[in-house]
Amino acid sequence: MSEFQEEPVLKILTDPKVYLVGQQVTDESIIAEFLSDHEVEKWATDTEMGGEKLVEVAGRLCYMSFAKPRPGGNHAYIHHILEVGHGSVLEHAIFSLVITGVSRSLTHELVRHRAGFGYSQLSQRFVDESDCSFVEPKVIAEDPELHAIWMESVRSAQESYKKLSDGLAARMADIEDRTLRRKRAREAARSILPNATETKIFVTGNARALRHFVEMRGSEHADAEIRRLAVAVLRVLQEASPNLFGDYVLTDQADGSVAIDTPFRKV
Repeated sequence: MSEFQEEPVLKILTDPKVYLVGQQVTDESIIAEFLSDHEVEKWATDTEMGGEKLVEVAGRLCYMSFAKPRPGGNHAYIHHILEVGHGSVLEHAIFSLVITGVSRSLTHELVRHRAGFGYSQLSQRFVDESDCSFVEPKVIAEDPELHAIWMESVRSAQESYKKLSDGLAARMADIEDRTLRRKRAREAARSILPNATETKIFVTGNARALRHFVEMRGSEHADAEIRRLAVAVLRVLQEASPNLFGDYVLTDQADGSVAIDTPFRKV
């Protein structure tokens, strides 16, 4: 056996992953009861997607337009909402996402989106980051010399974190509660970790808030990492709800990246 131990491989990420873990369902019997109580004999919509259906119910309630709907179904109805900017009814459609492979730097920007959002993020006080991943900006990864500098920096930070975490835990041996002892050690040791440390975050947002996020962070002027996240989020939402998010288009940029645009901005 060699007297030298092989250096552990750092886990480096460049792209986020988005999981759509929750969206709405509707109670058809209660909707029918409401319509019956208001003498609407028959109303139906052609979407099976709960959020899209609730947006249409909310919009039609504003004008009690159930009895004589315009042709074109749910897609045409929501398209008209986007055209006239009646964005408040979009707030009734809710989506829950789990996002991984993003940096702490990104989530500092993400959580600035407050209205219409809820967040639950991985806790560095409870989770041991000794084997954490790091998110490398692509502009650095593409340059071998700059990549080497970046790798040296994050490797040093991770090694320092391990030493600090172990040293602090030993120093706090008088704390009998092991969970409390580890938490106290990790909450201090995490101060050495860089913004590039990968994190995981659970995000719930309504369709109007998510549209605002996609437009703001999908712009060609946005930070490169959060723009990649906005594109990933949009792709998931377009598959789940084409009537609410199908108006967005992806445009190739000169630098090889992708940006987001729509004719219905700031709805």
